[in-house]
Amino acid sequence: MDFERTIDSPVEASGIGLHSGVKVRMRLLPARAGKGVVFSRTDLDSFELPAVARHIARVSYATSLMRQGVLLSTTEHLLSVFYSLGIDNARVEINNLELPILDGSGKPFVELIRKAGVRELSRPRTYLRIVKSIGVREGKKTIVIHPADHFAITCETDYGHALAGRQTLEMVVTPERYAREIAPARTFGFERDLDRMRDMGLIRGASLENAVCFEPNGVLNPEGLRFPDECCRHKVLDLIGDLALLGRPLLGHVVAEHAGHAMHTALVKQILSDASCYELVHSDQLASKLLHAEAV
Repeated sequence: MDFERTIDSPVEASGIGLHSGVKVRMRLLPARAGKGVVFSRTDLDSFELPAVARHIARVSYATSLMRQGVLLSTTEHLLSVFYSLGIDNARVEINNLELPILDGSGKPFVELIRKAGVRELSRPRTYLRIVKSIGVREGKKTIVIHPADHFAITCETDYGHALAGRQTLEMVVTPERYAREIAPARTFGFERDLDRMRDMGLIRGASLENAVCFEPNGVLNPEGLRFPDECCRHKVLDLIGDLALLGRPLLGHVVAEHAGHAMHTALVKQILSDASCYELVHSDQLASKLLHAEAV
């Protein structure tokens, strides 16, 4: 039987927000079984924002949560790491309106959780298992999830650049593979878009220390890319962070083609609005179902 987990001890990190440029301090703390991931704005009397779909607010260049007019931005990287490392419950105290971007990837969050340790709780995990394919389409952009007895992702991206052309990644997501192959992939952008994004009030905290910047014939970052397909891997990181807003570990095969935050969160809402496409399965029931399927 698989049980819910939390972190074992408090850990903290400080940095700046990618889009707001504000300084921010964040603490990760253990939480009881069934609590889920809850953000707490310590600058606003510890106002709580649970990381669930009903609080999704803005989803253009990052995923934001809002409750009763209180906003929290760029949640996807931390949620991606929590989800992929099997952390079901945690309290995240934060003293500003955006999570710290750190180095632009999920790797620093993985290191934080390893430092904190992981504690197994007494409550069995409940999975959201897809039983009927469901998806969202917009022109050439699509995201669909199919039934599966594991969590898998197929992602395709194409940014029309020599180092960020058509890239495809397919994998069954496990904590080990995620930490090694997905978490280190950094957020990225293109030199041609910088002025436009700044005019929109975005990327005020961006630098070559926390993002990959593509110029016409390469990258501006002196260290280069961490993976030849770093863009596609980071999109997988973002996708997992947005799917975490389902509020439960997912069993299904997600296929995303040229999708982004808006389509990711649209899929989350689509799933939760159609109870015929999924079932909630306790970990002991799941084991029985899989054994029965194998016998058949």
